[in-house]
Order: sequence, then C-alpha cells, then structure tokens
Amino acid sequence: MDHPILPPELAADTETLSDQLFRKLQSAIIKGEIAPGSKMSEPELARAHGVSRGPLREALHRLEGQRLLVRVPHAGARVVSLSPKELSELYEIRESLEGMACRLAAARMPAQEVQQLRDVLHAHEKDAAFQAGLGYYQQEGDYDFHYRIVKGSGNQMLFRMLCDELYQLARMYRIQYSNTPNRPKQSYAEHHRILDAIADRDGELAEILMRRHIRASRLNIEQQITQGKQTKREA
Repeated sequence: MDHPILPPELAADTETLSDQLFRKLQSAIIKGEIAPGSKMSEPELARAHGVSRGPLREALHRLEGQRLLVRVPHAGARVVSLSPKELSELYEIRESLEGMACRLAAARMPAQEVQQLRDVLHAHEKDAAFQAGLGYYQQEGDYDFHYRIVKGSGNQMLFRMLCDELYQLARMYRIQYSNTPNRPKQSYAEHHRILDAIADRDGELAEILMRRHIRASRLNIEQQITQGKQTKREA
C-alpha cells in the first residue's frame, strides 16, 4: 500500500473528518507532541477536536493498526512506548530486512528510480530544519529514503512488513531521536553512500552500508536513552 503525499489544500478536499483527525493525531504522536505512554481519552479528545465519538474511534482504530496505540486492559488506549529491549528488537529487524531490501534494489531498481531517489536526497539537503542541524527530513512515503528503497526492492512481502506493518512505528523513533548533534549530517552522508552502491549495482556493499547505517541509529538512540536515565537520577 502506497503512502501518497497530498498537498494540504487537496488533502483537505478529499479527506473525511476521520481521515483529518487520524493524520493530526498520527503526526502529533510521531513527533512526540503526544508523549509515549500518554492515555488517549476519547471524551477529552472529542472535546479538544470538536468531533463526535464515531470519527474519533475510527481514527484511533487506524492508529492502533499502525502500532502507534496499544490497548491496555481496564485503562483504554495509550500511545505506544517501547521498552529498550523492544526498541532494540525493532532495529534488529530493520537492520536485517532493510539490508536485504538494499541488496534487492541494487539488482532490480530501474535507473530512473535511482535518479528519482537521488533527487529526493537533494530535497532533503535543502530542508530548513536539516540546514539548521535540528533534525532530518520528516516527510513520509515516496519522500522517505528508506521507504523508496524498500519499494525499489520489488519484494511485496518485504514491502508490507516494513512499509505497512512497522513503518509508522519505526518512523516515530527515527524522527524523535534524529536531532542529536551531527547525526542528521551523518545520516545524510550515509544515505548517499548507500545510494551510490545501489547505482553501481553492488548489492553486497549496499546491504552492508544499510546495516551499518541502521546499527548506528540504534546505538544513537540507546545512548540518548541511557543519558536520559542518568539525567533523571541526577535531578
């Protein structure tokens, strides 16, 4: 299933009330504006957004399907909050499967799509937040480097696993931990090296580089979590 990015004015015309609420809540969760572990109270959300319970429940159900919400017995829906072990496991899955996607993309991705992906990276470089060192480009779907590579692998089962089932959950952690000093620039350089290997049809190198890239991201997140725990103990 593709994730097309519609201009805001077009999206407003084509999306239902439930769609708009879903996108708004999804964005807030992924960016951390609604903190992990937060309770999603239906009455409070309905009042805050001026909607009835029907569209709200539909939006919450879709967020649950994307693994951004979890149902807690006797407590209702809460924003997902992975334990360090669960987060490590998520990144282990990404490291293995996205590495495979790179190897397949090097063999199967048409030259035109490789060039389109290079154009995507150039757009990332021009992003204001990236230029200011505040984080990496946050768009999804075809504007997402990782999404495009998995799509370019030509393996539909792999695409469903990484770009449907786990996509927004992984994206949530990618975005919330992307603003470490120097990490956005490092990620951008790593993306270019991965793409160069794909363009050279060197699947083995592309796989190795992607695995290293995701491993570096995992270590960055683990370091931030450890530093956060130390800060709380010292406070």
